[in-house]
Amino acid sequence: MPQSFLWVKALHIIAIICWFAALFYLPRLFVYHAMSDDTVSHQRFEVMERKLYRGIMWPAMLGTLITGHFLVSIGDPYRHYHDALWFYIKIALVLFLVIYHLLCGHYRKKLIGNPHYKTHVFWRFFNEVPTVALIAIIILVVVKPGF
Repeated sequence: MPQSFLWVKALHIIAIICWFAALFYLPRLFVYHAMSDDTVSHQRFEVMERKLYRGIMWPAMLGTLITGHFLVSIGDPYRHYHDALWFYIKIALVLFLVIYHLLCGHYRKKLIGNPHYKTHVFWRFFNEVPTVALIAIIILVVVKPGF
């Protein structure tokens, strides 16, 4: 396996970790934002959410998708990902996470000036979605079940 492939794989793992950290933290900020009652807190959460979404989530997601595409299309020629159902389920889950990511951006904008757009209970459940996807993706990639 060429050294460049391993470097891209390492960058892919780093990007995934950064993306998931942000996917876990932004909805948690929504919980605290919805629970806050004063203007100063609302403004602080709006700034934190914007900086996290634009400064970390977007670059991490793009890094994950770009390096992942490289690993699949130009990667190890002995792997036959395109023949395996687990691979397509994993891709569907990644696309689902991209939609979740975009939905976080939509909700972030809705919370500006309207911190009680949804309840903190809604945000707590919303916050668990990427955890379920992460567990499923890891099982698919490591176990590679042969459905």
